[in-house]
Amino acid sequence: MRFERKILKALRERIDTPEIVVVTGMRRVGKTTALRMIHDEIPSRNKAFIDIENPIDQRIFEEKDFNNIWANLQAYGISAREKAYLFLDEIQAMPDIVKAIKYLHDHDADGAPAPPQVKFFLTGSSSYYLKNLFPESLAGRKRIYELNPLDYEEFLTFKGHPRPFSDTFAAKERDKNAIRFEKERKLYDEYLTWGGFPQVVLTDDPRDKGAQLNDILKSYFEKDVRLISDFRQINHFRDLLLLLLQRAGLRLDVTKLASEASLSRDTVYSYLAFLQGTYVINLIPPYTLNRDREISGAKKVYICDNGFLNYFGKTDEGALLENGVYLNLRKYGEIRYYQRRTGRELDFILPEMQTGIEVKQTGDARDIRRVAALAQGLNLKEQYVVTREFRDLPGLIPAQDL
Repeated sequence: MRFERKILKALRERIDTPEIVVVTGMRRVGKTTALRMIHDEIPSRNKAFIDIENPIDQRIFEEKDFNNIWANLQAYGISAREKAYLFLDEIQAMPDIVKAIKYLHDHDADGAPAPPQVKFFLTGSSSYYLKNLFPESLAGRKRIYELNPLDYEEFLTFKGHPRPFSDTFAAKERDKNAIRFEKERKLYDEYLTWGGFPQVVLTDDPRDKGAQLNDILKSYFEKDVRLISDFRQINHFRDLLLLLLQRAGLRLDVTKLASEASLSRDTVYSYLAFLQGTYVINLIPPYTLNRDREISGAKKVYICDNGFLNYFGKTDEGALLENGVYLNLRKYGEIRYYQRRTGRELDFILPEMQTGIEVKQTGDARDIRRVAALAQGLNLKEQYVVTREFRDLPGLIPAQDL
């Protein structure tokens, strides 16, 4: 059974536009399924879905004369005499394919420059790699979308309990409901514990969920770390990742991290860049008003998925909640954090929305007043305390409603 992902709306809007559409993200987040759904919705019969990880399918594009590719595509039912729709899955398996894609995008079947005769939909598993994979010559020709593990709203759809979510934070605060909260409590517990990888969500037995997560991590090391990186000591990279899982929601001290991992600072920075580029971690910078008393530079780390964080990091409930809140806030745009040297802090600031968010297991009136005072000093328009427990107080939003 296929479930609707939020990204599908954006992809449908690009079916008839000339750009090359690229969907990227971690392995097992549902990129292939999303593109197959778009493929199946296109009424044209002049379309094909091709797995570039398959060596046989790679032969289609292994031509010195790219005009010969059209003859190879005939075996897949593709005609050169009408607009074609090509869905190429996991293009990072064949780096040189980008040259062929560019040529077919820019030329007709006779090799003459022409408006796009082929609409390309592509998937790739690593932005770290894709940034180097796409040459500058494709600038203006592509539109890249990132697909992440399920947020909580999508999680409910996959679990058979879909519901509408309020669009603004003010509406979320106004529309919170104690009865709905209690009905969803166990579902949200599952989301915080096991995360949002689709196959993990659709698996019921906890042992099988753990096996799925193990398989995802194994695939990441085999197909991303070993094949894409030039790291000589994969075990050192693994150990750093495990250390980061224990630091979710905390500011990173690279010097201390390097010492604990017995690595140089330069190596730690290269590992962090790779982990970011392959979607495993997110590093968020501080929000600053350029005052000397503010902390600058140090970034906070969050993990791609709560299942990863919980299963491999064995972290506490507070870190799981804060990480889960982060994963559901990033759809609203840029995220930063704020912390003064005196220790006063706001977990998250959404600069584009001028909104501050503090995360608490159980918030109270004192938390609301403290956050309001900080927000006023930062010239924020809105501020909220996001809580794990339900409290019917103004300014509090249940984490389940994000």
